[in-house]
Amino acid sequence: MAPLQHLTAVLGAAVAALGSVLLIAWKWHFCSTTRRGRPQLQYPPLQPEKDSYDRQVLVLGLDGAGKSSILHYMSTNTVKESPAPTQGFNSLCVNTERFKIDLLEIGGSPNLRTYWNLYLSRAHVLLFVVDSADSKRFPLVRHELHRLLAEQPELPLIVLAHKQDQSDALGASQIHQELALHRLQRKRKFAVLATSIIWAETATTKSIQDLKTLLTEFLS
Repeated sequence: MAPLQHLTAVLGAAVAALGSVLLIAWKWHFCSTTRRGRPQLQYPPLQPEKDSYDRQVLVLGLDGAGKSSILHYMSTNTVKESPAPTQGFNSLCVNTERFKIDLLEIGGSPNLRTYWNLYLSRAHVLLFVVDSADSKRFPLVRHELHRLLAEQPELPLIVLAHKQDQSDALGASQIHQELALHRLQRKRKFAVLATSIIWAETATTKSIQDLKTLLTEFLS
């Protein structure tokens, strides 16, 4: 019975992961904003003008890196209380004067990481979030990041050295070294940005504003 129970559990996990991916694929066609901590589907109210177009940003990183907290703050300017790892996907729209930025976050659990590469081809920028204080998982982070980059040699990359408020967090330059970003091909545009999301801190507002400015620059 033990092997049968194990097989049943594996099949159940596979079905759950496939269901999440199908939802992600459907959701990728639309734009949602976060209201009161819950994602709401929102259809574009107006047709884009002739000189504007949508840009897609794929938000990835290991589970617990802080991806959903960043998106939540970008949409609400508030800190998300007791965030839980994303089990499927999360999405957000950011409007600029020139275009609309659609950010799609896919959960970082092991069962969802296998599907990350399926969404690289539609992205204009890869936003990769790293828990700068989780040094034990740096080798895994480096492996997953370079696995993705090998499939898209020219996809622009922004690495967020997140959780800078932690006392043992590594700075942006140290994250650059730990992730071996010196190995990236010269034709790839990339940047490393230090960020943190904590209560009542001007550093939080500044880091998110810097992120929005950097995204606009990369997508222009």
